[in-house]
Amino acid sequence: MFERLGEVIRKATDKIANALFLDKDLVDSIIRDLQRALIEADVNVALVKELSDRIKKSALDERIKGIEKKEHIIKILHDELLNLLGEHKQLKLTSGRNVILLLGLYGSGKTTTISKLGNYFAKRGFKVALLGLDVHRPAAQEQLKQLAEKNKLNYFIDTKEKNPVKIWKKYEKQLKEYNLVLVDTAGRHTLDAELIKEIKSLEKEIKPTENILVIPADIGQAAKQQSSQFKDAVNISGVIITRMDSTAKAGGALTACAETKAPVYFIGTGEKINDIEEFNPKSFLSRLLGMGDLETLIEKIKSVTEEKSQKKIQENLEEGKLTLEDVIEQVKSVGSLGGFDKIKSMIPGLSGIKAKIPEGMIENQEAKISKWQHIVKSMTREEISNPEILEKQTSRISRVAKGAGVHTSDVRSLLKQYKLLSDMIKSGSTADLSQGLSQKQLQKFAKKFGKKMRF
Repeated sequence: MFERLGEVIRKATDKIANALFLDKDLVDSIIRDLQRALIEADVNVALVKELSDRIKKSALDERIKGIEKKEHIIKILHDELLNLLGEHKQLKLTSGRNVILLLGLYGSGKTTTISKLGNYFAKRGFKVALLGLDVHRPAAQEQLKQLAEKNKLNYFIDTKEKNPVKIWKKYEKQLKEYNLVLVDTAGRHTLDAELIKEIKSLEKEIKPTENILVIPADIGQAAKQQSSQFKDAVNISGVIITRMDSTAKAGGALTACAETKAPVYFIGTGEKINDIEEFNPKSFLSRLLGMGDLETLIEKIKSVTEEKSQKKIQENLEEGKLTLEDVIEQVKSVGSLGGFDKIKSMIPGLSGIKAKIPEGMIENQEAKISKWQHIVKSMTREEISNPEILEKQTSRISRVAKGAGVHTSDVRSLLKQYKLLSDMIKSGSTADLSQGLSQKQLQKFAKKFGKKMRF
C-alpha cells in the first residue's frame, strides 16, 4: 500500500536534486508521474490538480535561482503532500477516567479495533475495560468476548439485554474501577435516524470523553461523506481508519478525512492485535520518502512488550545479567512486530533495500521459540544465567538437547541468539527495546537483525 506513491516521490526528489537545469519539461514530467501515483492511491482528482498547480507555479518561479531553487521545490513538494494528509492530533488520555465511544457502520471493524486499542493502552499502563453495547449485530458481543479473552483484556457484556443504555447502567459502578473504558456501539448499513438516536441517547447517559469514528480504508473518497455525516450528527472528535494494509483506496480515505478536518488518531495496518499505530502525517510521509519512522517503530515495540517483563529485563541488563529467558522474551517481542518487511520501512536507510531474507523467516518463528522454551526447561539455573558454560562443554549441550527432545543444533541456535544480543549490549546497543533507541542503535540492530538472526 502506497509503495508506488513512495517510489514516485523518491524518484521525483532525486530528479530535482540531480538536475543541472530545472526546465519546464522536467517539472512537467515530475508532476505527471506524481499525478498518476496520487490518483492510483485514490486521492481526489480535484485535490491532485490543486497540488500539481501549486508545485508547478513554485517550480517555475523565476525569482528563485540556483541550488536554493532545488531545495525550495523539494520543500514545496514535501509540504503539499503533508497538507494532503492533514494535521497531527493525538488521542490524549488523562490520568483520571476516560470513556471512549467507538462508532461506525457495519463492516468498519469496530469490534476488532476496540481489542487493538485496549491492548495498545493496556501495554502503556492503563487499566482497560471493553464494554459491548452492540445489541443488534448477531454475535457482536461474543466476538468482543473472544478477542478480550484471547488478549487478556477485561470485558463486560450482557447477551440477554437488548437495551444498550440498561447494559451501561448495569455495569456503570464496576466500570469506575477502570481508567479507560472502550465502548463498542451498534452499527447500521447507513447512518439513519434510528442509529443517530441510539448514539445520542448513549452519549447523553455515558458522557464519553471521546467519540471516535471507525472507517475502513476501502471506502476511499466516500470517507469524506461518512466522516462529515457522523461529525454533524454526533460530534465526532477523531477517526480511526482500518484495513490500511490491503487497499489502494487508502489515500482516498486519508485525504477525505483531512478535508473534513476530522483528525485521524490511528490506522489499522493488519489483522493481528498489534497491527495498529498512531497516525502522524510527518512520520507517514517520512516512510513514503524512504527516510524511516523511528518514533512509530519504538511505539510498536512498546505495544508488543509486557511492562513488567521489560522492567525485569532492564534490571538484568543494568547488572550485566542477560539470561536465556531474556533472549527468548526479546525475540518474541520482535517477532510480534509483524515481520521484517513491516518494520524495515520505519528504519532509516533500509526501506529501499531488497533484503535477502527468507520468506516467513519471522512469521514462522513460533515453533522455534517453543523449542527454545523446552531447551531452557532442560537446563540448570546456572546454565540459564550463564550460557557461556554450555559453549565450553559439548557434553552439557548434548544433555540439554536430549532432555528437551531436540537436536544439539537447536541448542546452539539459541546460544547464537544469546551471543548476538550480548555483543549488541557490549557495543552500546541496548537490547531493552521497550525504551527509546537512538537512530544509530536502531540501524545497528536492523543490520544485525536482517543478516544474522535465524529463526
